[in-house]
Amino acid sequence: MRLRSLLFVPGDRPDRFEKALASGADALILDLEDSVTAERKGVAREAVAAFLKGSHDANILVRVNPLDSQWVADDARVARAADGVVLPKAESAASVAALADLTGPDTPSVLPIATETPRAVFTLGDYGAVADRLCGLTWGAEDLPAAIGAATSRHDDGSYTDPYRMVRALTLFGAHAAGVAAIETVYPAIKDPDGLGRYAAAGARDGFTGMMAIHPAQVEAINRAFTPAPEAVVAARAIVAAFAASPGAGALQLDGRMVDAPHLKQAKALIARADG
Repeated sequence: MRLRSLLFVPGDRPDRFEKALASGADALILDLEDSVTAERKGVAREAVAAFLKGSHDANILVRVNPLDSQWVADDARVARAADGVVLPKAESAASVAALADLTGPDTPSVLPIATETPRAVFTLGDYGAVADRLCGLTWGAEDLPAAIGAATSRHDDGSYTDPYRMVRALTLFGAHAAGVAAIETVYPAIKDPDGLGRYAAAGARDGFTGMMAIHPAQVEAINRAFTPAPEAVVAARAIVAAFAASPGAGALQLDGRMVDAPHLKQAKALIARADG
């Protein structure tokens, strides 16, 4: 499942579904949680269920309500027909297993939002135990400060304060430890395209492989940031070819620099992302 860009769409706004598909996002996240009021949960669930009966070019994920909510069982029944399930307020591999119990034997792959409670921060290295059930791991910077009584997760310039920089890094390493896609969180300033571009580029630089979006206008910049540049792909293929030509070598000189096993691993990962 290619997941450079994942666009949130409120589940009770079916009028926006087709526009979201036209955005070029690799995946839509049809939301049954935060963007839908309690009174409209049923309406949203029906709209999402109807949409899932069709065929679509993008991957369709459904964000269900938290495991301790009164709505999650009904949400899970709808989400069975999706390509994936976004699980908010996940706290460990056990949360993923609990969701699977609700969705049944044909559970779609799961994308946990794994940093929304204080306890969740301490289990970010545990998701390898359920890696076969996951399509990635992601984080959020909104629910956690509310949970601990923090005023904000950001400085005045929009950069994260130290606790949330730590949480972002732990999510990144937790995803890679589990061998699944590391998905960067949203950039909330939808009228700041320059800031979005810098944020997405920093995510790709640091090792994230995709990013969530909250507006169709953000998708193009996100796709661009998480698509390897042609010159980077050429360089990666050259590294792979050099080691293929010298299979017994632990290190090689290529274009005036030394390359070894970590460079080869990095090159293969970049080519895989480029090939989609």
